[in-house]
Amino acid sequence: MKRNRILAALLIVALVVLAGGLMPALAAQPGGSADSVVNNYSFRLEIDGVDAGQFASIEGMSIETEVIEYQNGDDPLTRKRPGRVTYGDITLKRGYIASTVLNDWIEAARTGSGGYTRKNISIVLIDNTQMSQEIKRWNCFETFPRSWKMASLDGKGNDVLTKEMVIAIEWFEEA
Repeated sequence: MKRNRILAALLIVALVVLAGGLMPALAAQPGGSADSVVNNYSFRLEIDGVDAGQFASIEGMSIETEVIEYQNGDDPLTRKRPGRVTYGDITLKRGYIASTVLNDWIEAARTGSGGYTRKNISIVLIDNTQMSQEIKRWNCFETFPRSWKMASLDGKGNDVLTKEMVIAIEWFEEA
C-alpha cells in the first residue's frame, strides 16, 4: 500500500516535470498566446515570389531613424525630432548551392546586363512542426545584390562550403 502511494507520487512528479518542459514549446506554436516566443531557426527567402530556398542565417534587418537636434530661439533646451529613416542591408548565409534564382540575379548585377533589375524579396519565418506553415513575413522592396562572398577552400578541413550574400534594400515592412 505504501509502495503504491510512493509510485503514484513519483508518477505525478514525472508528469508535472514533463508538462513543464512541454508547455513552453507548445506556447511557441502558432495559435499560442500573444506572448508566445517564436523560434528563429526556420525560414526561407523568396525573390519576386519565387522560392530561393532556406538559409543558415539572415542578419541585418534593421530600421534606424536619424535624430535632428535643434533649438528654438533662446530656449535653453535642445529639442529632438525624427529625421531620415534608413534600413540596414541584409546578409544571407547558407551552404553553397547552385541556385539559379540567386546566381542569375548576381550575374546580371555583376555584368550590368539589361536583365538586371531591382527585385522585391520576402523573408518568411516558417514553423517546422506545422508542415512549413508561415508564421511571419517581412517584405523588402527595391533590393539589389551588393556583395557575394564564398568561404575559404581548405584541403585539410571537412566543413560545408558556404557563401554569403549582402542585399541592399530601400525599405521593408512586416506583413
